[in-house]
Formats: sequence, structure tokens, C-alpha cells
Amino acid sequence: MRFYARGLTLQAAPRPIPPETMEARAPGDPTTFAAGTRPAQTGIETEVFPCAEAQPRFGFTVTKQSGGAVQRNRIRRRLKEALRLLNPLPARPGHDYVILARPEALGMPFLALQGELIRAFGKIAARNNSPPILHDRKGRAAGDADEAPRQSSKGRKPKG
Repeated sequence: MRFYARGLTLQAAPRPIPPETMEARAPGDPTTFAAGTRPAQTGIETEVFPCAEAQPRFGFTVTKQSGGAVQRNRIRRRLKEALRLLNPLPARPGHDYVILARPEALGMPFLALQGELIRAFGKIAARNNSPPILHDRKGRAAGDADEAPRQSSKGRKPKG
């Protein structure tokens, strides 16, 4: 999951439980939500599910496009402090987050930077709760195949 904001991009992924600490659960068990399946030592397939009780982890990326080392370190420190001061922390337990900083994060007011973080966490949480949109091979969403092909803005019909 990814969300683009003015001063940053937030990426999130659920963290799977290491196999040695995972309880064996049958596929389709309603107490799990699957990220995939892997065979257990007993030969029964079990589901890999995110570690729900683990604290969220954060990573920060500031590229050289953001400026020299001094600017990059200031951006990273500002993002870390903005995240530290969020109370309550809107991150989900058992997830890993990567914050990709943009050069705008250095010049933004601190409260605006915190607001962007809160908005990004909220949007990612909302996307995580919505069902995925399935696409066919031509990139159309499911159910759009019945529609007639649209004409492009230049008056020609699209190929395909």
C-alpha cells in the first residue's frame, strides 16, 4: 500500500510471523487473515498472517535529490520527531512502514508535516479495509467489460 502526500510518500506492508513462532492453523480458519500459505512440518498447509501484537516498525528514506547531507539529515530528523510526537500513533500493529521524504518536507511548517503523516496513515488504513479492485488483462476493472469502447480526445477509437 502506498500513499503520496505533499512532503512524503508513505508505504505500508503487513509483517508476517516468522515460521518458528507461528501456530499451526488450518486454511480457512476464521481467526486468521492470510498473506499466503506455506506447508507446515506436519504436512498440513497453514496460513501466514501478520504479527498482530508486534509494534509497528518505521524506515526513513531521504534521497540525494533532496539536497546535501545536512539537508537530508534535517529532513530525516524532522520526520522522526513529527512521528514521535503523534499521540496516539495512527500506525497499525504488525505493519512495517517506509517514509520516503521529499525536499518539500524541509520547508513545510511542522504542524503541516504532522498533518500529512496523519492523513497518510488514515488513507492507508482506509485502503486496507476496502476490498481490492480486480483488473482484467487489459487493465479494466471487473464489470467494465460490458461498456462500449470510448473514443479518445483526438476523435479516434483506441486500439484493442
